[in-house]
Amino acid sequence: MENVSIKLDGEFLRNIEKFMKKYNYMTKAEFIRQAIRDKIQEMEKEEMLKAVKRLSGSLKRRTTDEELHAIREKLASKYEERFK
Repeated sequence: MENVSIKLDGEFLRNIEKFMKKYNYMTKAEFIRQAIRDKIQEMEKEEMLKAVKRLSGSLKRRTTDEELHAIREKLASKYEERFK
């Protein structure tokens, strides 16, 4: 594991400590790691939604049921991979 140093102002640290206690985090590092994981997951979800919108836009043209099924299957497998 690699170390990363950050500087945070007092008010920000007090907020972190308040939520650490409220949600039973033992260390600031644990709290910050989880916050970063949550943010990454949120960003991946946004990317997936953008991809769906792009695909749905391309679906306005005539497509066969087989093509629609293949696209749904592809999206479902990508969704499963990212959000297990």
